[in-house]
Parts: sequence; structure tokens; C-alpha cells
Amino acid sequence: MRMPLFAGIAHRMHDNLYLLFRILVGFLFLQHGAQKLGILEGGFAMEGFMGFIGLCELAGGIALILGVFTRLVAVLGTILLIGAYTTVHMKGGLLPIANKGELALLYVATFLVLFTFGAGKASLERALFKKELF
Repeated sequence: MRMPLFAGIAHRMHDNLYLLFRILVGFLFLQHGAQKLGILEGGFAMEGFMGFIGLCELAGGIALILGVFTRLVAVLGTILLIGAYTTVHMKGGLLPIANKGELALLYVATFLVLFTFGAGKASLERALFKKELF
């Protein structure tokens, strides 16, 4: 039986596309951490709670890029971003576009996908341990 064009491409490419998705999300997430830590400006500052959050985002992004502890990072990232949305963004109103929280909610959705599918076939965790640890 013949598959529709896009279904066939998606089926053939799903491992590669998911790898690209995981790496891209990790790269973007680590940039948020690097920004909070002052790394993007050429320094390093671990200031209070935001420094801790920045460190978590940086480490989580690196873990996603490598494909280690993907589900754990997804759970912790979801908790972190729901917390950020409810404590910071919702003060600006209910609608995400108005309170500038759409990126936080988009990351929550992204982390739900990562939690569901894990590290995928092309991951350091799978290469080293032949399975996912979490």
C-alpha cells in the first residue's frame, strides 16, 4: 500500500528529524542558561536563584544535545517553565501573547514531546548503555 507523500517522508526520516529536533531544543535552551549566567557577554556570574536556574538550563541544554537524561531534563524543564509562567508571566495578564509567556509555554510543549519520545536512537546514552537510563 502506498503512503501519502509527506507520511512516507516523515516515516523514512523520523529518526533524523527527531535528532535534529532534540539538538535544536537543547541548543536553544542552553542559550537561555548562558544568557542568565552572563556567558554570552563574555563573563560568568552565578547570582542567586537566577544563577541556579541558568546553570540548570545550561546543563539541561547540553544534556539534550548529547542525548543523556533526556526524559529527566524534560520533566525538570517542564516544572521550571510552568513555575516561570505562573510566577512571572501571569502577572502580565492571562493571555500568553500579552504576558510574553508564549515561549515558556512552547518550551513546555516541546518538553512534553521530549519526555514522550526520550533520547531517540541517536543518543550518547543509547550508544554507551544500549538503553535509556531514565
